[in-house]
Amino acid sequence: MQSKELLLEAFNRLPDLVRQVLEGLDEAHLQRRPAGNGNSIAWLVWHTGRVEDAQVASASGLEQVWTAEGFVSRFGLPLADRDTGYGHSSEQVDAVRAPRELLLEYYEAVHRQSAKVLEGIGDSDLDRVVDRHWDPPVTLGVRLVSILGDCLQHLGQAAYAKGLHAGMADTGGA
Repeated sequence: MQSKELLLEAFNRLPDLVRQVLEGLDEAHLQRRPAGNGNSIAWLVWHTGRVEDAQVASASGLEQVWTAEGFVSRFGLPLADRDTGYGHSSEQVDAVRAPRELLLEYYEAVHRQSAKVLEGIGDSDLDRVVDRHWDPPVTLGVRLVSILGDCLQHLGQAAYAKGLHAGMADTGGA
């Protein structure tokens, strides 16, 4: 298996995880925050897409799907156009509201761009430095693994939050 094939295999698992998390949830479940102050499922899925979108686009010299395909206006969030959710306050987490269909549509568009980028890389591309703000500088390979790790972590958090909500519904909790 080539590096590109391995990365595609890993990234191709993400859309199914997003679909599984979003399946069967209404807007109230999407917005509910674990313990009243955890990140909502809507925020976690949005943030997963934003992180992958922003970082893949930056590393590849592409425009973000968020702006290129008009998702910024379709979501209509009271946030800066390039906001990815990093360092959000509780109020900003609450402000991320969207129907599950839009969350899924955005993530799937992001994934299509990521897959296209991955299809076009070779092993030597993975050594290209994409961020000199770190010591050592970050290569494309390291950035892609970092993006994948972030996405898996956030989708795991969303799945956990979904399970908490189901448990609350089963026991009559809030």
